[in-house]
Amino acid sequence: MKVCIPTTGEGGIDDLVGQHFGRVPTYTVVDLDTNEINVIPNTSEHMGGVGLPPEFISKTGTHIMLCSGLGPKAVHMFEDFGIDVFVGAQGTVHDVIEAWKQGKLTEATDENACKEHRHH
Repeated sequence: MKVCIPTTGEGGIDDLVGQHFGRVPTYTVVDLDTNEINVIPNTSEHMGGVGLPPEFISKTGTHIMLCSGLGPKAVHMFEDFGIDVFVGAQGTVHDVIEAWKQGKLTEATDENACKEHRHH
């Protein structure tokens, strides 16, 4: 199973979780079965590239997205790709994975999506 975390750099398992989901410089994908770590650059339109994070993250084989928070549109896009989203992540990639394994993160819903990201 692969989990993906928005990150602030290229530090891998010790990197810090990025607070602004769509605008982080990297996403760190961790394969929990093999412990393989893959840091991918954010090539989305938020960073001058093309497309949105759920689109290219889905191509990595990610099953679970762990992040501090994100808007409802992104949550729905991940759901459309079959990726479950959990919010409340903080600390390092390692910390976040441990918190998720212990059930300390919350599954994203319309109710807990970032309100400032809502577009009416």
